[in-house]
Order: sequence, then C-alpha cells, then structure tokens
Amino acid sequence: MNYLILWACVLVGMVVFEVVTTQLVAIWFALASLVSLFASLFGATFTVQCVIFVVVTIISLALTRPFVKKFITNKAVPTNADRNIGEIGYVINTIDNNSFEGRVTVDGIDWAARSIDGDVIETGSKIVVERIEGVKLIVSNAD
Repeated sequence: MNYLILWACVLVGMVVFEVVTTQLVAIWFALASLVSLFASLFGATFTVQCVIFVVVTIISLALTRPFVKKFITNKAVPTNADRNIGEIGYVINTIDNNSFEGRVTVDGIDWAARSIDGDVIETGSKIVVERIEGVKLIVSNAD
C-alpha cells in the first residue's frame, strides 16, 4: 500500500499547525513527514517510513532547537517598580499577613505590603523591599 496520502496529510497538518501556533512546535514534524513522503515515493516499506519520520524528527530537533530557543525565549522586561527592590521604606499601616493588611511608603509612593517571614511589622518601622509580587511589596524589617 502506498502511504503518500498519509504523509501528505501529516505534512499539511503540521504546516497548518505551525502557522496557527507560531511557536515553532511542529516544524520538525513537518520536515520529517516530507522526508517520509519521499521515502514512500521511492518505495520504502511503511516501517522504514516510520523509522525515517522518528529519526529525522529527533535529528532536526536536536540540531535546531537550541538555536531557535535563543531567539524565542521570553526575556523578562524590568519595570520601573523593580528599582524599588533593595530600597528602604517605612511602614505606614501595620503589616500583618494573617489579616492581609499592611502599607508602606518607598520613595514617596504608597504600596500594599506583606512581610517576607510572616512577622508583624509595626507602623513606623523601617523596612527593606525584598521582592515584588503583583502590586504588593514583600518586605523585611530593617530595624
């Protein structure tokens, strides 16, 4: 039995999937199905065609994925808020993680805050900004 139609359908399906996703997830399968289609055209058995498909997929993935990954890796884009990490501020409303309360001021800006270790930090205490989670500063006591 000739498997040209099977490999042609796999090839078209992978190309369509690649175009729709634009994430370079199916291009290797499309290439492998093209090579398998040629193998079918030249009379290779279905088992050989499947082995070719698997081997070409693995080889093309191994050779190109690290190169492609460099270009599609999402790089974190720092925001202006990141400049507050490591800054000193003051508690303006007592920080109590259990009651989900607490506000600090850092560089004159009022922020919701939580304690990094769960300790209650009283109003007027000096704090250090450890990290930012959403719109909350995670702080530690600097006193």
